[in-house]
Amino acid sequence: MSLNDLLKKRNSVRAFIEKPVPDELIKSIFTLAQLSPSNCNVQPWQIHVVSGNTKDALKDNLLRAVMSGNEPNPEFDWKVRYTGTHRDRQYESASALYSSMNIERSDKNSRLMALVRNWEFFNAPHAVFFTMEKYLNIMGAVDMGIYAQTLALLLSQNGIASCFQGALGQFPNPVKELLKIPEDIGILFGMSFGYPDKEAVVNTTRTDRAAIEDSVVFWD
Repeated sequence: MSLNDLLKKRNSVRAFIEKPVPDELIKSIFTLAQLSPSNCNVQPWQIHVVSGNTKDALKDNLLRAVMSGNEPNPEFDWKVRYTGTHRDRQYESASALYSSMNIERSDKNSRLMALVRNWEFFNAPHAVFFTMEKYLNIMGAVDMGIYAQTLALLLSQNGIASCFQGALGQFPNPVKELLKIPEDIGILFGMSFGYPDKEAVVNTTRTDRAAIEDSVVFWD
């Protein structure tokens, strides 16, 4: 499949079947992802892939943390409050998601339950935590984004769906404890992946993209 087709095909999937991705295929994909470019070739990514019993235990620990009522304590700055056009796009994205699940804006309980599914990994058989040394700050985050996009396209090329999740960086303590991640390493975000549930209505969600004229200026 061409890169053009991959970019047009890929979308965020929030419902998966139980079938796991073969270990050999996972390792080959993550091996190729190592070729991602990074500033000064520092390759800041420290990746944790969880499956099987580890993933299930982590899901339980995360759900306890989320349902405890404690505030999120991300290790990087997730406090941005979108305004203007960015806020409009955020609203339109949420509207598309909840509309695909037939959840009304006034149904706060159903919206909350849909949000909680982030920490259940949407029942995906695998999840990834993207971590890096905290001191790397914004430049490390740039490199991590490049790596993550490369990984998502490689997964898609192999018929594997995924969903990036900032939510998986909001409650780092259960993750760091179970995976024995050192204090100087921070969890930036996460991603669930596996084979998509083609019957799930949530996977019909699609979002628009801005016209090129709104984003790119060409200079002669």
